[in-house]
Amino acid sequence: MTLIDLQLALPEIFVLSMTCILLLADLFIPAHRRGLTHLLAMLTLIFSAILTVRLMMPAGQEALAFSGTFIRDRFGDILKIFSYLTLAAVFVYAKHYLRQFDLLKGEFYSLSLFALLGIMVMISAGSMLTLYLGLELLALATYALVAFNRESLPGSEAAMKYFILGSLASGLLLYGMSLLYGATGTLALAEIGQSLELSTTGSGLMLTFGLVFVVVGIAFKLGVVPMHMWVPDVYHGAPLAATLFIATVPKIAGLALVIRMLDDGLSGLHGDWQMMVAVLAALSLLLGNLAAIAQTNIKRMLAYSTISHMGFMLLGILAGTPDGYASAMFYTLAYVIMSAGAFAVVIMVSTPDHEAQEIDDFKGLARRNPWQAFLMLMLMFSLAGIPVFLGFFAKWQVIAATINAGFTNLAILAVMTAVVGAFYYLRVVKVMYFDEPETEQAIAVPYDFKALLSANGLAVLALGLFSGGLIELCISAFLTG
Repeated sequence: MTLIDLQLALPEIFVLSMTCILLLADLFIPAHRRGLTHLLAMLTLIFSAILTVRLMMPAGQEALAFSGTFIRDRFGDILKIFSYLTLAAVFVYAKHYLRQFDLLKGEFYSLSLFALLGIMVMISAGSMLTLYLGLELLALATYALVAFNRESLPGSEAAMKYFILGSLASGLLLYGMSLLYGATGTLALAEIGQSLELSTTGSGLMLTFGLVFVVVGIAFKLGVVPMHMWVPDVYHGAPLAATLFIATVPKIAGLALVIRMLDDGLSGLHGDWQMMVAVLAALSLLLGNLAAIAQTNIKRMLAYSTISHMGFMLLGILAGTPDGYASAMFYTLAYVIMSAGAFAVVIMVSTPDHEAQEIDDFKGLARRNPWQAFLMLMLMFSLAGIPVFLGFFAKWQVIAATINAGFTNLAILAVMTAVVGAFYYLRVVKVMYFDEPETEQAIAVPYDFKALLSANGLAVLALGLFSGGLIELCISAFLTG
């Protein structure tokens, strides 16, 4: 370990140190001053972002630390910055919910920051071992967040399902990694990639089995079909604050897992995993959109829509080219922005004695809170992929990459399922604008919540109209020196 190693990993070291400080400080902060815990967590994210920006790598360059197990590159820096911003938004939205339901405790912030640390480790993983350690740190913190409300029976049940299925998927992923190690003799992703490129004997039985287990593990972590069954149950059972977290920040980690594993490590087996990813994407697009139509619970509806959106993200991975990966990255970041805003409105509609669960809870929202209803309308339009909004351009980029990869039929399927998906998003708009409200009383939320939600909703319009900057940023993440 050298001073340069520590400097390259400075954001991770800072997040770990501040999370431990927050964990200890929370013991001495009285319950009525819990806002200090929130402030400390926000400051952690702000200074982490500053450190990452100051140390950001130029496009096409990378630096290795800790004997190659840690990579610092532009791709990782961009994803980390978006992770900080997304988690900061989650904290602002969640604070209102946690106060309403008397759940404002330091554990939520410390678990979320430990999960962030796992995400950061995954993003910068240069070795299968580092990748797995980051993944497990994220997973263990997320299991605890799902069971955060100890008095909620559905939350405890969802956490148990998530833990059991997640443990099984982690075991499959680890077994696949062990097979890859046995076939190549190294844990370093770059060395595995070089070994596969130099190999003249084909993939081999051990490599094939290792690849299958790795893809299955990745499919579970992304929540795509057929490893999707945990998604609606966890979204439904978890407290809304935890659902908001699960629906946003870990999706960035999922993208990092796919890119690091399939591109950095297994690009030499692109012909083998391409068809697997194509099947996963097609099934996710079909089942996610069709199942969402039948849902009356908005958390389950958004859960099934997440499955379809992850299918869209996988379409960008198919090509195995920098442009394809850039489109997948653009789609993931766009989805995270849209999903955060959508769940924020669900939190807004919740009351201290009733967590908004049903689509009918949004009846007449346009009369009660016209501006917030309009923001939800834009978010639903964007998720549906209606033109001028961010979601449309994200889908456009991914479909173009799919056609360039030669999967024209899959691109047609994506367009058709997107049209089907528009139905359940527009149903929420119909309920808000055309159904009679059960009460005329406006919903009161804190000013910081209102301001952030307004910025979140307007961002899907602004980034749609001026999407070039974000697209260029994603393309720069995959430039080679």
